[in-house]
Amino acid sequence: MISPIVVSAADAGKFAKHMGFFVYEDGAFLGGAIAAAEKRRLWEASKESGFKAVIGECTEIPEMAQGGRRIVLVGLGKKKEVCAETLRRAGAALYRHAKGRWEKLLISAPIASAAPIFEGFMLASYEFTEYKKPEAARLSSAGFLAADAREMAGLRKILDRSSAVCQAVAFARDLVNRGASDKTPEKMGEIASTLAGPRVKVDVFGREKAAELGMGSFLSVARGSDDEPAFVRLVYKPAGRVKKRIGLVGKGITFDSGGLSLKPPASMETMKMDMAGAAAVLAVFRALPALGPRLEVHGFCPFTYNLPGPRATKPGDVVKAMNGKTIEILNTDAEGRLVLADALCLAAQEKLDAVIDMATLTGAAVTALGSKVSAVMAGDKILLERLLRASRESGEMMWELPLVKEYRELLKSDVADLRNIGRVRGEAGTIIGGLFLKEFSGDAPWAHLDIAGPAWSDKASSYFSQGGTGAPVRTILRYLESL
Repeated sequence: MISPIVVSAADAGKFAKHMGFFVYEDGAFLGGAIAAAEKRRLWEASKESGFKAVIGECTEIPEMAQGGRRIVLVGLGKKKEVCAETLRRAGAALYRHAKGRWEKLLISAPIASAAPIFEGFMLASYEFTEYKKPEAARLSSAGFLAADAREMAGLRKILDRSSAVCQAVAFARDLVNRGASDKTPEKMGEIASTLAGPRVKVDVFGREKAAELGMGSFLSVARGSDDEPAFVRLVYKPAGRVKKRIGLVGKGITFDSGGLSLKPPASMETMKMDMAGAAAVLAVFRALPALGPRLEVHGFCPFTYNLPGPRATKPGDVVKAMNGKTIEILNTDAEGRLVLADALCLAAQEKLDAVIDMATLTGAAVTALGSKVSAVMAGDKILLERLLRASRESGEMMWELPLVKEYRELLKSDVADLRNIGRVRGEAGTIIGGLFLKEFSGDAPWAHLDIAGPAWSDKASSYFSQGGTGAPVRTILRYLESL
């Protein structure tokens, strides 16, 4: 992944001769460290190639008198419609245009637009290379042009923040993209332990400690696998006064076969991504020391496989969660809510100011909202509005689904306090999942993010590569920074 640097005007010529500018469809430039007459000349030259400056469109203008320098213009569309997400897409388009052409590129954009352009550029440069050679890409470095010393200092601050966020997203993507056999629950515990440092403490425990704590729901999922489960707890503490204490809970099913309620083979092909919620939690903790929010943040990640082994939980079994509630398991493929139940109980014991869980929980969320939008359900309107605002700012789309009280009846069991699926199959599956989790969330403000769609991309586009996307890392970090 490329991390752009800040380049002064005096050093621009030494750094790179090729430059990228951003332009609206009316020919106006987004800032740009060149004279107005030069902008007009470049715009007129671009029109000769049919350039319309639609969002993400790129055109290249050769400057032979300048030693073969190339100017790239990137379209932004209509000025009145441009937002941060437009700029991210434009930054990604510039990277994809330049990556196979040159070794270095200089980027000209005003400081107010630098963060989203940088995010799009950097995220588009991500590539998962654990199992193969990287694609041929000549571009090795990029620089943002600063007009003066004051702008240079401001750009460095912005890019430092954006770099920490993008590196965290890349970390989450790497974890999701890794093969399921290479991320056993114990291995995920080891990876989590590498995040420990002066501000972050990490504790990992296994089956025995989980049993002592009464995590019957979590352990019921782990029964089908020979690999030991691992429960990861993380705590970030700032240097100074703590403003709030926030909990983050992530589903960590490192492979989901469905258990004895076995999935069809095609449905298992991407189930290495069923730990994307926990990957996002770990990625947030990777970024927190660099961002330094005045918060105490607690992370809870239950890791296990969901496999149909000889000791696997059977439909009709009843298990008990940490808070004493009993659960009749009627579908072992509705296992994410079972591991999250005990994680939420543990979070509730901390008496936090807010708790957010994130999980690839239901296929119903993909049916309802598609692959680009996460479902969000919350028992607290203030928490909900803050999350929705953060999602708008990050470009990771979310949509509220209601926690319909009347649907709680569908979770009633004849033999236990709850059943793990609704009585009416195929009805309100995502909401039913949220209502189930609410039973274990305690008294703190709580929100549930169903990221089943956005956590994975079937093909590369804009600033996404094929595979794990890192959702909702950017939203959660934006939310934490806003408190």
